[in-house]
Amino acid sequence: MTLSGDEAFVLSDWLDRMEGSAAFDALVGDRAVWSALHRISGTLDTSLVGIFAPDYAERLEAARQRLVTPDGS
Repeated sequence: MTLSGDEAFVLSDWLDRMEGSAAFDALVGDRAVWSALHRISGTLDTSLVGIFAPDYAERLEAARQRLVTPDGS
């Protein structure tokens, strides 16, 4: 599977916020799927340098905007 940098960044943030929450547990009822999601999350976290940047929130919002609007505006 190949993700763009923006896709990986946004997915990493979502997984980080969701994992361990009641919403995540309800969304992913099959605990066997958790293993794959945790592996994906760990892989993303080790490959994305932006998650430790002081301007993380701004970078994340910019990535989200680029993904939802074709021209990034």
